[in-house]
Amino acid sequence: MSSAIGSAVPERSPAEASFADWMRWHAARIEQALESTLPPASEQPGTLHEAMRYAVLGGGKRVRPLLVLAAGEAVGATPAALEAAGCAVELIHAYSLVHDDLPCMDDDVLRRGKPTVHVAYGEALAMLVGDALQTLAFESLARIAHPAVPRMVAELAAAAGSRGMAGGQAIDLAAAGSAMSPAALEDMHRRKTGALLRASVRLGAVCGAERPAGTDARLDAYAEAIGLAFQVVDDILDVEGSSASLGKTAGKDADHDKPTYVSVLGLEQSRQMAARLHDTALTAIAPLGPPARRLRELADLVVTRNS
Repeated sequence: MSSAIGSAVPERSPAEASFADWMRWHAARIEQALESTLPPASEQPGTLHEAMRYAVLGGGKRVRPLLVLAAGEAVGATPAALEAAGCAVELIHAYSLVHDDLPCMDDDVLRRGKPTVHVAYGEALAMLVGDALQTLAFESLARIAHPAVPRMVAELAAAAGSRGMAGGQAIDLAAAGSAMSPAALEDMHRRKTGALLRASVRLGAVCGAERPAGTDARLDAYAEAIGLAFQVVDDILDVEGSSASLGKTAGKDADHDKPTYVSVLGLEQSRQMAARLHDTALTAIAPLGPPARRLRELADLVVTRNS
């Protein structure tokens, strides 16, 4: 363990740590891995590399890489492969946020408590930052020495593409100002938010050499539920939270007249839906026993978070 990690986390193994310590320990390792994966600002083109680091480092909950790590722990995967996969997922997530915040998309000025990339560096460079982070994600994933790399690349690409995150964003843009049925809203968010969260769990799972029969199906059911629950809670927080607590502009969905779970179902039914999805996720992984402890704790975090 490095001194940087050791200074933040008690000197005991993550398996024995509290959930808060486990998160801090792994978030520090992911931060270090991202730090070394991203090009240094001293390397040309320096401004682009500086902006890429601005977009990725020193912020965010790191829920997606933590899901990779927790799923991998549940199947006995090797830490090195899990950290590399976690970095790849986080780079895709960061690129999506940079592009989502652009004036041609959500036109937001605040992300993770600081000015968005296009505000800090200009719209054209922000576009290039997103492009470069996406390609870096696949480069870092392809460098993993693991037999499941082709499947991992395919999983992440599908989650980020037109049938996943990008497609969900396209549906979201087209839906502004129009009514949307609960079924259509769910389809949009299973793509826009859920796809990358599901991919995080799947990447962690395939890093395991051998898995008991039924494990992949259980993890997938968990990931489907948590992916959707995350968005339901996001919609609730957009109504109830403040910009200071969220680290991003509160109330922007209503301002942009976007359909959300709160606008379609109402606040109380949205809370009930999040609770049902939480129960579904926990039920799915119950047969996995103690190795799935961190997945259960992450499910609790997803539905009880306030940012």
